[in-house]
Amino acid sequence: MRSKKNLAQRIRKPGSPKDEPPPRRFLKLLGPGLVTGASDDDPSGIATYSQAGAQHGYGMLWTMLFVYPLMVSIQEISARIGRVTGNGIAGNMRRYYSRWLLYPVVFMLLIANTINLAADLSAMGAAVKLLIGGPVHLYLVLLAGISVVMQIRIPYSRYAKILRWLCLALFTYVATVFTVRIDWSAALKGTFLPNLKFDGRTLTMFIAVLGTTISPYLFFWQAAGEVEEVNKHEAAKPLKHAPEQAPKETQRIAWDTYVGMAFSNLVAFFIMLTVAATLHQKGTTEIETAAQAAEALRPVAGPFAFFLFAVGIVGTGMLALPVLAGSAAYAVGEALRWPTGLERKAREAKGFYAVITVATVIGIILNFTPMDPIKALIWTAVINGVTAAPLMVLMMLMTTNRRVMGQFTLSPYLRITGWLATLLMIAATVGLFATWGR
Repeated sequence: MRSKKNLAQRIRKPGSPKDEPPPRRFLKLLGPGLVTGASDDDPSGIATYSQAGAQHGYGMLWTMLFVYPLMVSIQEISARIGRVTGNGIAGNMRRYYSRWLLYPVVFMLLIANTINLAADLSAMGAAVKLLIGGPVHLYLVLLAGISVVMQIRIPYSRYAKILRWLCLALFTYVATVFTVRIDWSAALKGTFLPNLKFDGRTLTMFIAVLGTTISPYLFFWQAAGEVEEVNKHEAAKPLKHAPEQAPKETQRIAWDTYVGMAFSNLVAFFIMLTVAATLHQKGTTEIETAAQAAEALRPVAGPFAFFLFAVGIVGTGMLALPVLAGSAAYAVGEALRWPTGLERKAREAKGFYAVITVATVIGIILNFTPMDPIKALIWTAVINGVTAAPLMVLMMLMTTNRRVMGQFTLSPYLRITGWLATLLMIAATVGLFATWGR
């Protein structure tokens, strides 16, 4: 009995000393879920939320409440896959399912993430130019280079802390709200009493928001993050092999995911709210990029709101770049049985770091072509939609299979909400193609 107690005390965050202040103990619960949620509000996501606020005013705020429980469930399922099995999503697909399913999913993820990287780098370079002037392409190359070097040179145990600190960049969008004038009556109505419209414009925007908040790269990253957490602690084991660790670990995963996704959706809510209260009210209804949204805010909401919005683009981009490149590298590495992990040195995982580097370099190169950022994001949404629906079906089958999860198959609540999220994504994918070109 005593040995089990000592083991629990040695295991990472849930075993932190009881005499620590409650806020500090709570912060130690936050890890892969918080970073995953924050990275969802990348510059491409900011552009989508800005479009929703500009086009529909306060009318799309309800989507953040609606999608939250579904987003939480599928991300918690992703985390459980990693923590229970000790393998990421692609690794489990390789072990238990056909390679003909695995390779197309990984390939589409790699393509979508690379395009998304290019779009995010473009927005980040444009945001720096808005702040200090100068050449966009130089800034995006420098930012990309810094991101790649940090991923290669800094072990995961330290890099994860940097990513958590970068999450603070999203508070700029919370602060921005307090620099503009909000019609709170209309905002509350748009949040809790949605005026549902089924026209093509509204449906397309809803699909875009859904595709931004529920994306395949988030699944792969959070599952891989849990595997990294297991690997960096000697006492931690996959729950299949150490069921005594399950109570604290499943509770930590739940809190980490609830908070991370709440943070993500709260920031997205504030972005929509800011743009709705400013640009939409002034008649600006078409926003194509996050940088354009920031620039448009300057004459409407003032220089301070513009500054916060632009700084947020750079900060969230630095958080999103490693998640996009890293999730692709984890997927490719696990599919091909390469050594993977940000905790490994470069010489120990050459293929893994090569994927990170090549994906980022291609993202840079795309910015030197006549790439249309909006068309790039549309194609990313299409590829993500095609990838997400079948991947979510596989994840649901995986987490209800005792061969994969042992005794840690999903609870009835997660089964119901997970399948609801999956069915909604399938419907959104069908809707995306039904509204294509309209």
